[in-house]
Amino acid sequence: MLSVIDTGAPAPCPAPFNLAAYVLAAGQATPERIALQILRPGGAERWSYGRLTEAVLGVAGGLLDRGLKPGDRLMLRLGNGVSFPLAFLGAIAAGIVPVPTPAGLTAAEVARVAAVIRPAMIVAGPGIAIPDPAPCPVLTEAELRGFEGGPAPDWAMGDPDRLAYVVMTSGTSGTPRAVAHAHRAVWARRMMHDGWEGLGPTDRLFHAGALNWTYTLGTGLLDPWSVGATAMVMQDGTDIAQIPLLLKRFDVTIFAAVPGVYRKVLSDHAKISLPHLRHALSAGEKLPPALRAAWRAATGTDMHEALGMSECSTFISSAPARPAADGATGYAQPGRHVAVLDEGASPVPRGETGVLSIRTDDPGLFLGYLDGETIDAPQGDWFRTGDIVMMDEDGALHSLGRSDDMINAGGFRVSPAEIEAAMNAHPDVTACAAIALPVRQDVEVIALAYTGGATEGALQAHAETRLAPYKRPRLYLHRDALPTTANGKINRRALREEWKASQ
Repeated sequence: MLSVIDTGAPAPCPAPFNLAAYVLAAGQATPERIALQILRPGGAERWSYGRLTEAVLGVAGGLLDRGLKPGDRLMLRLGNGVSFPLAFLGAIAAGIVPVPTPAGLTAAEVARVAAVIRPAMIVAGPGIAIPDPAPCPVLTEAELRGFEGGPAPDWAMGDPDRLAYVVMTSGTSGTPRAVAHAHRAVWARRMMHDGWEGLGPTDRLFHAGALNWTYTLGTGLLDPWSVGATAMVMQDGTDIAQIPLLLKRFDVTIFAAVPGVYRKVLSDHAKISLPHLRHALSAGEKLPPALRAAWRAATGTDMHEALGMSECSTFISSAPARPAADGATGYAQPGRHVAVLDEGASPVPRGETGVLSIRTDDPGLFLGYLDGETIDAPQGDWFRTGDIVMMDEDGALHSLGRSDDMINAGGFRVSPAEIEAAMNAHPDVTACAAIALPVRQDVEVIALAYTGGATEGALQAHAETRLAPYKRPRLYLHRDALPTTANGKINRRALREEWKASQ
């Protein structure tokens, strides 16, 4: 049997359509219901659906009054507060195209992004870097908040295939690219509600990530709001160590984070009493089976992993209604058409590895990469994600890492995720990353950077019982902490650069 799954076509997106109008529509039946809570140990800032919708439309009118036109791009330089969703949805409500960017970017990095997206305006919070001189007018966060009580324009309805927003991604090369999404992208996210999140209107979903990241923006805000649920995020500066307290105090029913956050939480708490939590969600990087097992043991709830990317969000996942076995990432969500392809773009037999690919007619797939006024659309029948996977006979997919992270060891292609899963099972390893490092010209070996109390000898002995000889690390690099990106992923590129600098 070939590695192809077609779970049927989803319902077509209605037209005319506006992403912001759709996201906030479910909450209009209960305008007094809490839509957003920004959590901190001492309390929370609360926004009802009625107040949120009124503020979003006020921001839409204010942006138009400042001279922005439908189709103009608005760069967001904002932190983890309510200003972010007000600017994001307010722009879309008016037909303006928001471009979220990580708050930690330097002025030079922001300038490079601006050269690609050509913003008509930047909205910036205090202390967040922007280019000097700025390439366009700058709106302060305080000025943005002043729009909240202003006149409300009509929703800018139109073709669901038109450009709605742009997100930046590192891509496979590490060079940021502008990913252009249509209004229909949020309609396509309905496939995730049952296919991954198990999300309903009574849920209280808490996401531990930054709002400018697509994982947090989609799973943490847009999805709960589109079903009338309550979204919760952490206030800037809140310590990860406070998460168990927040989960219990605010009666969280679904918790979403990256594996690194779960690892930190579990390192401080062997048992966590969470009587309202139904399950947890993990995405952003491979979920080690041992971490999932540790979460189950600590909380009595399961954790469900999803695989996706900025270009299509998640489309492979475990779910409460169909949990994946330990070690498997999950199944194609209902409404998806995916395949595992070889280098010639043909499906491989099940049980063999290849590149995870999704049909280019998927309603959640991006419009293309934006460069100035041009959008480079994906070509052909399949969009190749760059993720190396293997499909079981029952359709479960196993993530084996990115194609650009794959290690060539003695002619064999080895997945870092496979090595890390084996080495993370050692009781004295708290985190690890497998990378290829140069030891002399044209010669690379597998190295394992790790944290915890394990000795090199103990790790060598452990590897001998878990990995074939060609998969075993040849270098062991103990670190007090592993470098991470702004979104909490292990930064393998930083480890490689650190090694090169030390030689």
